[in-house]
Amino acid sequence: MHRFSDKVVFISGGAKGQGAVEAKMFGSENAKVIIGDILDDSGKALEKELNSLGINCTYLHLDVTNESEWEAAYAQALSKYSGLDILINNAGIVSRASITETSLDEWEKVLSVNATGSFLGTKLGVPIMKDLGGGSIVNISSTGGLVSSPTLGAAYASSKAAMHLLTKTTALQYANDNIRCNSVHPGPIDTDMLSEITNNSDLLKKYQEKIPLGRLGRPEEVAHAVLFLASDEASFITGTELIIDGGMLAQ
Repeated sequence: MHRFSDKVVFISGGAKGQGAVEAKMFGSENAKVIIGDILDDSGKALEKELNSLGINCTYLHLDVTNESEWEAAYAQALSKYSGLDILINNAGIVSRASITETSLDEWEKVLSVNATGSFLGTKLGVPIMKDLGGGSIVNISSTGGLVSSPTLGAAYASSKAAMHLLTKTTALQYANDNIRCNSVHPGPIDTDMLSEITNNSDLLKKYQEKIPLGRLGRPEEVAHAVLFLASDEASFITGTELIIDGGMLAQ
């Protein structure tokens, strides 16, 4: 199945982890994939790997907190591919500090990458999509952007909640331009962000006991949801959130 033939997909934070999995899966369905990240070595290695598999992939250096770098990245994307059909605001960092333990610098850094980065990608991407007749935006939020807990990082939760409402605002403001915007909200996914848990078998066991499905999620399971929301199969879905958490929020 090639749902994304001739579609141009831009993935921020796509050099490693969840974003890299998304890049491979979009590419496997014939999308032209652009990866934006600050991890140049990893990004270039992924670009080489995907191109060797016959996937049309380009890596671009991108600090998502920098508006001029977004402008330059989009300019390169238009120059090479003449389009922007799908934007995945995936770039993100985590902080687990409580409110009183969070410094102002840490607060601003997390909000800048997670929330401001998504805002800038959307702000500068929407006019391109409008000119081309529409598009789809998927924001990678978190279950932590929907509900909180005593141990959830203050800056991280706030940034992901901001992405949640940015999604709905974008959807309403640009529906008449044929631009859809949705968010996905992963729970515990087996990536580097949970390494302190996955590297401790006792802690992992206790963590999994809290998940109704009894295990951590896989990055591919999140990516499948992202691809669905980005595709024409979801053409009547906008302004909504898709929770991928093994049933945790159902409790």
